[in-house]
Amino acid sequence: PPPPRLYPSLPLHPVSVPHPGMWARCCRRLLPAALPARLVPCRGRKCRTDPPARSKAERLRVPTPVDPAELLVVQARYRHYVAVVAALRGEFKEALLRRRYEEEVGSLAEERARTEAEEHRRLMEFNQRENKRLQGLRDERLRQEAEAEAQQKHQAAASREKKRAEFLSEKEREVLQLQEEVKSFITLENLEQRIEEALDNPQSYNFALDKEGRVAKQTVQQ
Repeated sequence: PPPPRLYPSLPLHPVSVPHPGMWARCCRRLLPAALPARLVPCRGRKCRTDPPARSKAERLRVPTPVDPAELLVVQARYRHYVAVVAALRGEFKEALLRRRYEEEVGSLAEERARTEAEEHRRLMEFNQRENKRLQGLRDERLRQEAEAEAQQKHQAAASREKKRAEFLSEKEREVLQLQEEVKSFITLENLEQRIEEALDNPQSYNFALDKEGRVAKQTVQQ
């Protein structure tokens, strides 16, 4: 049911409802052009500069009747509302200023300064402990890195020494082999002797081999 009226004797006045076309025009202005306005199609509205319709050319708007008693009551209530709101705002503003003064100048400021100093001291102690802990970890890491680097250098030096020893032993073996081969070389001093040995022991290389590598046929040297 509708709520009870303040003055039941006053007549009810119809409430003016905006035309759907005005809502459509407002939505078209507020919504972006990329977003389609899902509104019910309706007829458009004329602009402010358009002349009035011929059917309403002689129409004169009658002011809405106002009840003097109701107007006095509404004005009195509005003044009371303004006074109450002003008093509340003043009370809240005074409380805010008082709290701000206490925080900046009063006992709360001293308590806050003491709390900040205590927190600063606690944070500095924590920072020093953390720095010592990190310094210990850093020193341990640097020591391990130095040991690993020294071990790596030692291994590299040992590997180079091993390769050098193998290279020298290989060259020494080649020199010894070359010295053994030099004994069988033909020189000017043993040239006649080697010629006589070759004539006394002739060798024939004119022979054939089978699939197993045995001498199959050899030509007799003349």
